[in-house]
Amino acid sequence: MSKSLILVTGSTGKTGSAVVRQLLDRGYPVRATVRRRDERADELESLGAEVVVADFHDLHSMRAAMEGAGRVYFVYPPQGARLIEATTIAATAARDAGVRGFVNMSQISARQDSDSPLARQHWLSEGILDWADVGAIHIRPTFFAEMLYILGAKTIATEGKLYLPYGDERHAPVAADDIARVVVGLLTDPEPHVGERYVLTGPKNMTVAEMASVLSEELGTAVEYVDLPLDVWGDAISGVEGLNEFAVTHLKAVAVDHQNGIFSGETDVVERIGGQPPLSLPDFIRKNLDAFGVASHAYAGQESGPGARHI
Repeated sequence: MSKSLILVTGSTGKTGSAVVRQLLDRGYPVRATVRRRDERADELESLGAEVVVADFHDLHSMRAAMEGAGRVYFVYPPQGARLIEATTIAATAARDAGVRGFVNMSQISARQDSDSPLARQHWLSEGILDWADVGAIHIRPTFFAEMLYILGAKTIATEGKLYLPYGDERHAPVAADDIARVVVGLLTDPEPHVGERYVLTGPKNMTVAEMASVLSEELGTAVEYVDLPLDVWGDAISGVEGLNEFAVTHLKAVAVDHQNGIFSGETDVVERIGGQPPLSLPDFIRKNLDAFGVASHAYAGQESGPGARHI
């Protein structure tokens, strides 16, 4: 029996690109949507994916992308303020194409009374997809482990400090590759999971101060967590490349959610559905040394001391 064609949106993003690769490794035909042709799209095509340019906000475009696809991974960029429109278009196109497995990237803070417009839109989008009867399955990850270097690499490298307004509450950071493994598990066998909302976490619930200690150990240089006032941090990240005002508003709101414990918890979803235990924070850091910008301090010639590792 031939395997169903799977459509992956957001295919050049952190989870989307990993989902494409993992599906291709399993022998599934993959169609990957991109906003524009670039070297990332060319790389996916070289791996064997069918790459198409599509617009989340154009029904004709999304219908063409979904034609012949039996299953879909839907992930909308957090910088976009039109998630409801994009979800409605995707749901319409998927229903028309006869899709019976639709994995939707939501988030752990999705709820109707969130102070984040994006989190509220995610909650509404889940309902739209359920009503569309396309076999929707919703994943709700906690903070990506990658956020540690996206928001912290520069100051870790230059000051030895990690500035975040997360207080003393905890979360269990989860790597994008582990999220992708869950997505692939759901796409390849969606039926038992339709209608579910799965919270995805890494293996260990930690405060950010505890994460800073792990960073110190693995990077071989002292890293201190500085708990910034929310407004000060918001002003600081407003200058981060790729973060628009909508995304900054969202990140400030979920920082408050973190302070209130909404992100705290551990689940077994990555191992149960993804097929292997989630990456630990030390292993994640070792795998991404260059992204933290201080790789030259770590491991090189170290045989003892607080940053020592034998690998």
